[in-house]
Amino acid sequence: MNNQFSILSNNNQKKRVETIVAMAVYHADNVVWLEEAMSSITTQDYRDFLFVIVVDGSVPKIILNTVLDASKRDSRIVVAQNSDNVGLASSMNSAAEFGLTFEPQFFVRMDADDISEPNRLSRQVSYMRRHSYIAVLGTGLTEVNEHGVKVGARVMPASHKQIARILPRRCALNHPTVVIRYNVFRDGYRYDISLMNTQDYFFWIKLASEGYVFRNLKDRLLKFRRVNNFYKRRGLSKSLNEFKARIYAIIKLKQYSLYNVAYAFGVLALRLMPGKLVKLAYKLDRHLLERFGKH
Repeated sequence: MNNQFSILSNNNQKKRVETIVAMAVYHADNVVWLEEAMSSITTQDYRDFLFVIVVDGSVPKIILNTVLDASKRDSRIVVAQNSDNVGLASSMNSAAEFGLTFEPQFFVRMDADDISEPNRLSRQVSYMRRHSYIAVLGTGLTEVNEHGVKVGARVMPASHKQIARILPRRCALNHPTVVIRYNVFRDGYRYDISLMNTQDYFFWIKLASEGYVFRNLKDRLLKFRRVNNFYKRRGLSKSLNEFKARIYAIIKLKQYSLYNVAYAFGVLALRLMPGKLVKLAYKLDRHLLERFGKH
């Protein structure tokens, strides 16, 4: 596949910005949720950013027109398109590489069905300014259903030590909430484009093994859309990739233990069970995370 990444709309006049916010859009995205996601970024109380929206392959006209119309109303929105559907990893790499031109300091993740709280960017950017040794900063999130009603929450372990310790068992950052210091990309690191899922998990393991420092804020700065089929969406491919990531983390982070290995095999077995059992396991996982991953 010879994908072409091209800019469809760019009315930005700035030569430098502090932050790049990146989001990918797909053919099956919900237009109402997409509009809410975009609005939650453009109405942030922090303003020094470019919002790079990557249309990943062919999408319905209503989706394309929605993002193009938004770019006409706000010059901070840049719309790009992949000629083929290449996935999140490649889309984020392209957005990050495009952003290098503007000499930014921070790269912010956003998804097209989530909602950032109004102070999300100001809270995370100010924290990163004050803590120059931190390479990746995540936050907690509130889980909402199709109607925007709260159905749960997810707050991850805070310190780098806790995050690194738990990586062989779970992805310890909420990917849609992260801010990555741009030096990570300038140092040559990228998401693995061979992965259509779990790309963030592998990325964090690689960075942790190279000495980059992580942190999670317990503030819930993003509303994450947890829809009815949430527990069924993982499928065999994602379950196997999560298993591979856990083994990869055990090796790269040198956290060899019977517990970590048993956990990897146990979760794989659970993922392959019926949806109701997966839902039960998800709830148990949240309970254990809150009990043993205290801040």
